[in-house]
Amino acid sequence: MIAEIISTGTELLLGEIVNSNAAYIAQRLNEAGITVHYQSTVGDNPLRMEEVLKQGMARAELVITTGGLGPTQGDITREVSAALLGLEMVEDAATVAQLQEFFRQRKLPMAESNLRQAQLPAGAIILPNCCGTAPGSILEHANGVLINLPGPPVEMQAMLEQQVLPWLKNYRPALGCIRSRIFRCVGIGESLLEEKLMDLVLSQGNPTVAFLARSGEMFVRLTAQGETEEAALQLMEPWSTQIRERLGDAVISDDDATLEEVVGREMLKKGWTMATAESCTAGMVAARIANVPGSSAYLTGGIIAYDNRVKQELLAVPESLLRDFGAVSVQTAEAMAIGARKACGVEVALATTGIAGPDGGSEAKPVGLVHMAVVGPWGIWQEEGRFYGSRQQIRSHATARALALLVRYLRQFEAKKDTDEKTT
Repeated sequence: MIAEIISTGTELLLGEIVNSNAAYIAQRLNEAGITVHYQSTVGDNPLRMEEVLKQGMARAELVITTGGLGPTQGDITREVSAALLGLEMVEDAATVAQLQEFFRQRKLPMAESNLRQAQLPAGAIILPNCCGTAPGSILEHANGVLINLPGPPVEMQAMLEQQVLPWLKNYRPALGCIRSRIFRCVGIGESLLEEKLMDLVLSQGNPTVAFLARSGEMFVRLTAQGETEEAALQLMEPWSTQIRERLGDAVISDDDATLEEVVGREMLKKGWTMATAESCTAGMVAARIANVPGSSAYLTGGIIAYDNRVKQELLAVPESLLRDFGAVSVQTAEAMAIGARKACGVEVALATTGIAGPDGGSEAKPVGLVHMAVVGPWGIWQEEGRFYGSRQQIRSHATARALALLVRYLRQFEAKKDTDEKTT
């Protein structure tokens, strides 16, 4: 089944609202075995909306719209859909009762305009709104199905999950199943990644491989379609093995787990605690680690040591080291990590120091140079990164690389432990 998602609302065209609905619907349809070939956005203009809907219905069996179902005069999706299909607008008594009850429970007066939401295309399958006031609708026509969903994400998602997806499963029971696996990679550029996986990307069969770059990470998406979930997963497995072998330790996770989630898994597995010492990233590393619920079990604390005085007083970085090598150096990064480990009394500490720019760089130490270090039972590991872009981009990329360094360190320790146990 080919689908098109049409997002309505002038506010989307003006950039006042980020269109998260289209991404959510596309992902859920993809998982249900429905292929999204097109996405369109149109403002609250009846002629333009009719044109976009007509085009969508001509090239896709399933068209899903979001937005334009509210009580105001600018909410016109219902009317345009009905007119396009030659249907009358009729008042639905059940929806009127639901609207009245909605406002009664909240002890609020109901404006007369709210009753516009009860005016629906004749013959529609009405989708009650459990999170708001505007119902959705399913309209079957000669060439397929047109589904109108509300615009607020909470309302749209509930209606899609609870009503639309189950209905579609019965409408096309043999849709099959599409499953994807996301490999998160750090420390490998887009061109090298393409070189290593190009033959898989070009195959364009089943499975398929695609990738994108974002915030210092590369995402490789492996997708397979089968009659059942088990069949799709079986198709993916040989390809998954190839991707892991070709990319090596650049792969941080193969289940779409974030860097910080992987850090958490590794820390909990070992029962260790950790701390951070950050200069240029100024708390971004610790903040990402703390994104994970339960991170207090292993994240003891962090020290933002932006100024050299703080590096000396809180992290015990020797003044002579700062004088001889500078704050942005591998020596300082290592000393910061050692100092944080001692100050916080933890097994592992991670440190960053660099030049985020746009000023402060030199020929020897350019903007974007960042040194990272990890210290723990496995000794000291350090890595140098050269990042480009805005100040925020450099800091984000450095944060991702630092977390990846920590993951590799923790995994290396585990690998050595397993080897030692086998040897003895």
